[in-house]
Amino acid sequence: MGRLLAFAAVLAALLVGVTAPRAEAAPTWHLRFADGFNVPVAKGRFSDCNHSVDTPKAYCGGLSGSVRAAWWAYPAGWPDTATQRGYKVGGYYDPASTLWIAPSQWGDGQLHIRMWRGASGPVHSATIVPRAAMGLRYGAYEERWRVSRVARGYKSAHLLWPVSNADQCSEVDFPELEWDTQVAGFMHPSNCGQQVAVDTGKTWSAWHTSRIEWAPGRIVFLLDGKVVGSTTKSVPATPMDWDIQNESALNGESAAPNSWGQMDITYVKVWSWS
Repeated sequence: MGRLLAFAAVLAALLVGVTAPRAEAAPTWHLRFADGFNVPVAKGRFSDCNHSVDTPKAYCGGLSGSVRAAWWAYPAGWPDTATQRGYKVGGYYDPASTLWIAPSQWGDGQLHIRMWRGASGPVHSATIVPRAAMGLRYGAYEERWRVSRVARGYKSAHLLWPVSNADQCSEVDFPELEWDTQVAGFMHPSNCGQQVAVDTGKTWSAWHTSRIEWAPGRIVFLLDGKVVGSTTKSVPATPMDWDIQNESALNGESAAPNSWGQMDITYVKVWSWS
């Protein structure tokens, strides 16, 4: 018994200051930005947006106060994707004539995105960017929206786009596709391989809440609180911007002369990843 007690005393001495390893904390999302569009902004104020473009310091000189601090828009004259690809009818970004914020009939605030085409010429496209969502490495991105006027020739691609020009492949799009089709999502892998596509079977004209969750090694798409797709295939790992992009169609449709379509957004929220 004496030897056993002595051994126990030695073991206890050796263990002084030694603690069991702590379990690693579960990863969490931290709310970084939210906007319910409660500050009205007249059409025409989203102007003079060619300042520090594509950086968190970007701003539109026509805005003021909290809206100027929170939002940037693609400057007037930038070509949209259809124009860059040489389609018959493409568009150019024109935030002054396509973006405004106003109360709705239900009393909440709404961001209105109205793209249009005149009697001839290009589509007037619109992309708006939350400055707090620029340059994040991982995050969650949520918005509540509907297309209140569906028209052929208009589409959305609300996307995560890499900050670095060296990354020519990574892209995450949700919601995406032409407004007269169904809502879909796409993930273009960082290795330039085949894209991952998600079909929701939902129309654009109903109210929806869409959410992208981008975590290390995993992308999850949620619509109205339900997971509609996910992937772990070559998930991007470099900083990206969240661009709420709306432009002319890429599926062969063309916006008719004197046509217009409109999307309304009631809120956006952005979470960072710990």
